[in-house]
Amino acid sequence: MKRFCFALDLKNDPELIDEYIKQHENVWPEILDSITNAGIINMEIYNVGNRLFMIMETTDDFDPEAKAEADQNNPKVQEWESLMNNYQKRLPFAKEHQKWVQMNRIFSLNKQRT
Repeated sequence: MKRFCFALDLKNDPELIDEYIKQHENVWPEILDSITNAGIINMEIYNVGNRLFMIMETTDDFDPEAKAEADQNNPKVQEWESLMNNYQKRLPFAKEHQKWVQMNRIFSLNKQRT
């Protein structure tokens, strides 16, 4: 299993943040299918203020580039992403077309103790 962690900001508007959270209470079935069909076993999103943190656990053969390409060719995913753009604000150091920015692990308790 692989684990990926990502960060993204929301627009700093309490009403928009609440709407974003509500959107994620009932994610469209097509979006859930696109996630699981790509080899993502579990995904969790956390927030504090307008900052989001996502953890993805995937199969060992998960390919982020293949997932991104599949998403580009999936009209329902593009519709979802367009809706999410109403709430999301890219991090200042994100690349031009990048929303979620992959984070680097800098500490592991298990690794320190071995």
